Amino acid sequence: MNFFKVLLFGLCVIITLFPELVVCRTRHYTFNIEYLNVTRLCHTRTILSVNGKFPGPRLVAREGDTVLVKVVNHISNNVTIHWHGIRQKTTGWSDGPAYITQCPIQTNQTYTYNFTITGQRGTLFWHAHISWLRATLYGPIIILPKHNESYPFQKPYKEIPILLGEWFNVDPEAVINQALQTGGGPNVSDAYTINGLPGPFYNCSSKDTFKLKVKPNKTYLLRIINAALNEELFFSIANHTLTVVEADARYIKPFNTDTILITPGQTTNVLLKTKSYSPNNTFLMIARPYITGRGTFDNSTPAGFLQYKQHNSSTKNLPFLTPTLPSLNDTNFVSNFTKKFKNLANSKFPINVPKKIDKSFFFTVGLGTNPCPKNTTCQGPNNNTKFAASVNNFSFVLPSVSIMQAYYFGKSNGVYKTDFPETPLNPFNYTGTPPNNTMVNNDTKLVVLKFNTSVELVLQDTNILGAESHPLHLHGYDFFVVGQGFGNYDPNKDPAKFNLVDPVERNTVGVPAGGWVAIRFFADNPGVWFMHCHLDIHTSWGLRMAWLVLDGSESNQKLQPPPSDLPKC
Repeated sequence: MNFFKVLLFGLCVIITLFPELVVCRTRHYTFNIEYLNVTRLCHTRTILSVNGKFPGPRLVAREGDTVLVKVVNHISNNVTIHWHGIRQKTTGWSDGPAYITQCPIQTNQTYTYNFTITGQRGTLFWHAHISWLRATLYGPIIILPKHNESYPFQKPYKEIPILLGEWFNVDPEAVINQALQTGGGPNVSDAYTINGLPGPFYNCSSKDTFKLKVKPNKTYLLRIINAALNEELFFSIANHTLTVVEADARYIKPFNTDTILITPGQTTNVLLKTKSYSPNNTFLMIARPYITGRGTFDNSTPAGFLQYKQHNSSTKNLPFLTPTLPSLNDTNFVSNFTKKFKNLANSKFPINVPKKIDKSFFFTVGLGTNPCPKNTTCQGPNNNTKFAASVNNFSFVLPSVSIMQAYYFGKSNGVYKTDFPETPLNPFNYTGTPPNNTMVNNDTKLVVLKFNTSVELVLQDTNILGAESHPLHLHGYDFFVVGQGFGNYDPNKDPAKFNLVDPVERNTVGVPAGGWVAIRFFADNPGVWFMHCHLDIHTSWGLRMAWLVLDGSESNQKLQPPPSDLPKC
């Protein structure tokens, strides 16, 4: 008996230390939210971290596994964690957006997130989902195929997460608090980072450079994640072609490119085939922002080194080769690049695109204004106003309690309304001359859907305060991107061009600057699901809304009861 106890204890130790190596159905993690002193750009500041790591630790599981993550809050901020892209089928209590599916975890409190990974494999990521805490609270989610199942592409020699982020020399909470108080745009970040390191193009950062050391004639899988707060990013490696094989944990038809574009919230897996010999060069991997708006932005360049392992010589003094990236506002490249994403859609990985639509929605997204409070001065775009953002001209107001708890316990009165407009209340030429009135409405409105409703949603950018790209993220769902274009969406002509054969399936999609995108999905996941721009400043200004999907008739089509340790407001 004692032998079995020792064996069981040993297995538990292995599971704790090496969860990715163990064959099991349940993965246990503990995330301690704690302070960490970090120095970048010769500035040392105290950041928020998980388990004292920046970026945070990897969460590794296989498709079909159940994951339990005990989050312990050791900091003074309230906090939540969102498992970005995880479907959370009937487990919406573990989704994580503050005041949508849960109250935040308060100081010295704990909450265990419990979810099962179903029908997903590839790369996602986790991050804080309250205010701007995700600036440093983020890390990769690596979903391996089931045992005895292989990738639908060449098995890589090695797999490396590449996390793109933003670094602020000051507390990002101070940045957003100042912006919301003054009504103006926020101060921009001081650097971008690759795996937490800015690279050699910044002052005082030559040692803080990510180095990827590779062997000749090998295939590497790069799991690229854009965890930046407010910028879409180009990424490229000098003199190397990338083969894109997956997007948002969904396999796609492989295609080659020298440069990728990745919005905040998106993940992209690429294969990197190294050269057949060890060249006498160091190859720069760099990122650069893709800019469509008129506001200020961090116009700097993070870089890392791709170095071949030399047999006989040092790599220290090898000459650098630099990639050529698109211009900052190259919308043509972005449009052509995004159209290359096609679902793998084969017999092993079939897709089910909604053909018959039950509910059609048309949402405008963009910036606007709110009036400046009396007896104060604001730094918004015009006439002493404050910046705002909206969906169908409604700027979403977060309540002080959890919306899903209010729904589940029948206490929605005064918390939210269910009359979110299906189309704009005041149609106009969305991409033409902007209207004189830029004011938005402020409210907490939801769309209610019956279980398994087939939905088509067209997201239209507006030119009210300048056309701008908006990466929209839908919680709890993957959706099919069936169409996109520039200008105003034409319901009479554009649907004829929709791709209903092999459209890419994503959880985050860029609404083109001065254009539109059409998505489809089945509302087969009960609960309250947040949808918002993944540029955090736009979310803070109100470019967000939520869907309430009702229970289905079967037991596995109902929102599970809330867990006993669900945080209280």
